[in-house]
Amino acid sequence: MSDARKPNETSTDEAQPGGSEGPGYTTPQAAIEESTPEKVAYVMGLYVGTDVDAPDFLGVVDVDPDSESYTEVIDRVEMPNRGDELHHFGWNACSSSCHVEGLERRHLVIPGQRSSRIHIVDTKDRRNPELTKVIEPEEVFEHDLSAPHTVHCIPDGNVLISMLGDRDGDLPGGFLALDEDFEVEGRWEPPGEIEMNYDYWYQPRHDVMVSSEWAAPKTYYPGFDLDDVEAGDYGRRIHVWNWEDRTVEQTIDLGEEGLIPLEVRFLHSPEATHGYVGAALSSNVFHFHDAGDEWRAERVIDVEAREHDGWEMPVPGLVTDLLVSMDDRYLFFSNWLHGDVRMYDISDPSNPRLADRIWAGGHFGDPAPVQDRELAGGPQMLQLSLDGERLYWTTSLFSSWDDQFYPEEAERGSVMLKADVDPRRGTMQLDEEFLVDFGELPAGPARAHEIRWPDGDCTSDVWR
Repeated sequence: MSDARKPNETSTDEAQPGGSEGPGYTTPQAAIEESTPEKVAYVMGLYVGTDVDAPDFLGVVDVDPDSESYTEVIDRVEMPNRGDELHHFGWNACSSSCHVEGLERRHLVIPGQRSSRIHIVDTKDRRNPELTKVIEPEEVFEHDLSAPHTVHCIPDGNVLISMLGDRDGDLPGGFLALDEDFEVEGRWEPPGEIEMNYDYWYQPRHDVMVSSEWAAPKTYYPGFDLDDVEAGDYGRRIHVWNWEDRTVEQTIDLGEEGLIPLEVRFLHSPEATHGYVGAALSSNVFHFHDAGDEWRAERVIDVEAREHDGWEMPVPGLVTDLLVSMDDRYLFFSNWLHGDVRMYDISDPSNPRLADRIWAGGHFGDPAPVQDRELAGGPQMLQLSLDGERLYWTTSLFSSWDDQFYPEEAERGSVMLKADVDPRRGTMQLDEEFLVDFGELPAGPARAHEIRWPDGDCTSDVWR
């Protein structure tokens, strides 16, 4: 049994934040009402593709405005190897396990996209977490999988990771399961259910999971090439799974308007059968839902490509991340190339209404620096506070893609920015006082990627 399941052990949090038997909160509304404002953020930091010879790290960022070290990277957990390309990460447990007495949301599972190495970090001391275990790539390759991506805990305390390639970096991908001791259990699904893989989200009350598609690691590792798109090497489908049986029940082809469907988000209510997926290259957002006899997906938001001097083709917005507020009222997404963050009212899930947007960096955004810091990239990975009042984002996407579209990111490093959100009025305002500069770290400028909160967030918590 993992040390995450020792009910008598004292942790930094002596009681579960939502007063439940297990980790997390009993409902999304409880998360909104019972959570306290975030004080630290965990942020991926990368040196892959830069001139800095150092390993990637987990950064601990102080986001408590009453702290003397506010907006500083106060601790870094360095990985033992170089070149992992840490990307997306997740918790060992979330609100889906709030009924499991003694289980804690305490360990971060941090995969390396390029290395296929999986790191386990103990956050018992939130400001000074420690690396406690490393799963070496050979253990992953034994199951003919590589390139780990999305990490979700599942309701029994185990962990499921989407894998984007086979052991050689070709297709097909699949899913890797870890047990509660972070030992590799093996493949989660019968091999051959899908070809491409990327993100996924499950809704256990409806016995359903939806997964999306990027491409084979050998296709996207070197960078983006339009010839790969024309050759059909990038995805455009989502897959609807039977969660219990671990089999695909339906595949929906999003067509030319759904090229490279990346992040998948269900509404947070466990009763909901509505969700969204952002198609990065087509720069569209699709709404998917259970229509009774089948699942359907319709394009509900279209970001028009824009002409730009020096580009041979109109520039797509490149919708690379999206999230749903905990109250299921707002959808936020980033246009990495254009440079804006958008906020939509989704009270009617089929008819999102643009509420507000902010420009910050990007190829079309406001070039004005924040606190005299020039912005080298566009808004990318998003994270929202549980109460929906503070939206944060970083600017790095993937090292080789950064180098193509924002080469200065490797020289200057990423930034983490914040907007104050008014959920009642549906507005956002850039916080000009908030800037976390990943260009000012001891080893040199670093890329910053995904963000997580110790008490759960809008892109990792699931309810059953």
